[in-house]
Amino acid sequence: MTASENWRPGRRVAIVGAGPGGVSAGLALLKRGFDVRIYERNPAPKPLGGAVLLSVPVLAVLRDYGIDINDFGSFTVTEFRNHKGKLRARLPFNSLIEQSFGIKGWHYGMLRSNAFAKMMALLPIGTLISNRDFERYEDTGSDVTLHFKGGGGDQADILIGADGVRSKVSVQAFGKPDLFHVGLRVWLAWCDADKVPDLPRDKGNITHSRRIQASYFPMLYDGKPGFEWWIVEPVAEHTPEPTCVKSHVQGLLANWAQPLPRFPEVTDFDRQIFCWDIYNRPSLSSWSSGRVVCLGDAVHPVSPYAAYGMGMAIEDGYFLGRALAGVDLTDSNAVQQGFAGFEQDRVAYVNHHVEFARKLGNVFHQMPAPLAVVRDWVFDCTPLLSRMIGKDYLADQEAMSLSLKELHVR
Repeated sequence: MTASENWRPGRRVAIVGAGPGGVSAGLALLKRGFDVRIYERNPAPKPLGGAVLLSVPVLAVLRDYGIDINDFGSFTVTEFRNHKGKLRARLPFNSLIEQSFGIKGWHYGMLRSNAFAKMMALLPIGTLISNRDFERYEDTGSDVTLHFKGGGGDQADILIGADGVRSKVSVQAFGKPDLFHVGLRVWLAWCDADKVPDLPRDKGNITHSRRIQASYFPMLYDGKPGFEWWIVEPVAEHTPEPTCVKSHVQGLLANWAQPLPRFPEVTDFDRQIFCWDIYNRPSLSSWSSGRVVCLGDAVHPVSPYAAYGMGMAIEDGYFLGRALAGVDLTDSNAVQQGFAGFEQDRVAYVNHHVEFARKLGNVFHQMPAPLAVVRDWVFDCTPLLSRMIGKDYLADQEAMSLSLKELHVR
């Protein structure tokens, strides 16, 4: 019997969207004895973008699912610098977290598609149902019926919306999302490490000029070393892409300290770069409605300043599975309690990171020139940036990590 044929009342979980968050939720719930069907509108799911940074708690979640995280990603020390190369701050490591998870450091770089392929490989045959374009659902109070374009449907005990920033599940559950362009565009790229052989393979830099961010990190792709690099630039919504992307990117990096200006020369612009305009939505106080719950970009699209979008979605899936462990999904009260526990763990935590990332985007890219001069002096000459990283970026991530005792190795 395949996973799609095993469909028992009280255990039926329908997931719309086979991205990292949807697949993570599927793996977490399968592990806890639920029957899972993941519906994907495309012939095969494809993670968007190039490389990604995943943090230690995300690696611990993936390890718990059954992924071998040895040589899964490239360990990196993260530094913050100005565009001339001056060090502003260094991301600290928490030794207690390293000991608790048995994983050193904090950030690991990898090709997004490689990480996602390892997750997909864990799904039992029949779990993923492709070419099913979700249209709407009906929540009767005792179950949920899904309807798809072109006819056909399915019935489940609960529905998880993991269908991205323009989620149809989220729109029906919570109304139009009021998506807004944050005024930023990201060029995500990667290259072979052998083409920049003198660069250390355990160090990454996040660097800023007056209005541009340019950054790089070591990563692994197909088991081989590489570097991911990216540029964040301010643009208005609907700004067309430049005719020659390579020339545009080289112009943005013209006055940068090495090694960033070298990366465009060793990158294949036909297959190793991806353009991404950033949209956010106002934060939600709840991610569930009746027998429906959403996660990932469906309820909290993230700006690049979180460096955490894929990881956040993977965490969402894990926390949802944990909150529903042992729940009889025919029991509406138990379902509501499970959803409430998931929201208590995630909503305020995620909203903080999304809003802090948006704030940093404004600070680094939208500040008027006179204030930007002051900002740069403060970040260059005082410990303020280090304090912001510790207080607003790391503190609650570290607390969350230490609370995941079931994932600790000691």
